[in-house]
Amino acid sequence: MSDCLQSIIDQEFKNWELIAINDHSNDLSLQILEEFAKVDSRINVFTNPNPGLLEALRFGYSKTSGNLIHRMDSDDKMPADKLELMHNEWVRHERGSVITGGAEYFMDNGIVGDGFIRYTAWLTQISKDNTHAANIYRESVIASNCWLVHREDFDAIGGFEPDTFPEDYDLCFRFYQGGFKIVGLDAILHLWRDRPDRISRNWDVYKDHRFFNLKVHYFFSIERNSNRPLVLWGAGKNGKDLAKLILNLESNFNWVCDNEKKIGKDIYGIRMERFEKIKDLNDPQIIIAVASPDGQKEIESILKSWNLKAGDDYWFFA
Repeated sequence: MSDCLQSIIDQEFKNWELIAINDHSNDLSLQILEEFAKVDSRINVFTNPNPGLLEALRFGYSKTSGNLIHRMDSDDKMPADKLELMHNEWVRHERGSVITGGAEYFMDNGIVGDGFIRYTAWLTQISKDNTHAANIYRESVIASNCWLVHREDFDAIGGFEPDTFPEDYDLCFRFYQGGFKIVGLDAILHLWRDRPDRISRNWDVYKDHRFFNLKVHYFFSIERNSNRPLVLWGAGKNGKDLAKLILNLESNFNWVCDNEKKIGKDIYGIRMERFEKIKDLNDPQIIIAVASPDGQKEIESILKSWNLKAGDDYWFFA
């Protein structure tokens, strides 16, 4: 925690307030917070009356007074130019924008997991290219502690109020659904601390990192146009799990793949067809459930050759 607090104090941008919430810790967290608050009046310490992550976020937000809102977790660190870069970019775009950037993991002892490294490398590239909308159904395109937004915009999409987990991915979708311009900076703006007991490694809600329930909910809320035929591409586990969720919302969709052993078979009452059928459909919307990176590249190459566009005509869910 001391590293986190010091990284905030060391920010090149000085006009900030820190609302630090002690969520019923049983270590020295409260003592550390109070010691830092004694020497820096910008730090305000409160104890959460109702234990829990969402409750802490809501309580902390209720104590804020600034117009620009940013979330920070106690284990992580800020590069010294984080707030300066985000603030200056927000001034360029103002209301209706969310400013974000790249992230990196670090670990005090041990080696950061390959999955975390791949995710932050992907996240950083997404921010550099500003391709958030086209990739939002793959994984969260905004790091949980790497966004800056005006409080009135934040309130307009419900802030921390929903009880949905993972709360950071849900917030990412609500930024998108709210029509905000997601502005990515070509810079590492957040340093995530990896450790064996981090909640993304241990909470049940994170055991299935595909978050298909959340993705399907927002796809049908934001993207789905019932006048366009719906296609699901992929006959593996991802495809089958997605098909079951889609069937709860829409029974008449096309299911395609390139697996000769499955083409022509009925699965959940739907006939599996060759992927070439897509060419015969009028303005389809395509959910791609293929997990293999090589398979995804091949599929995207095919769809682009048919003049279909990511984020408008097709979305990767795996």
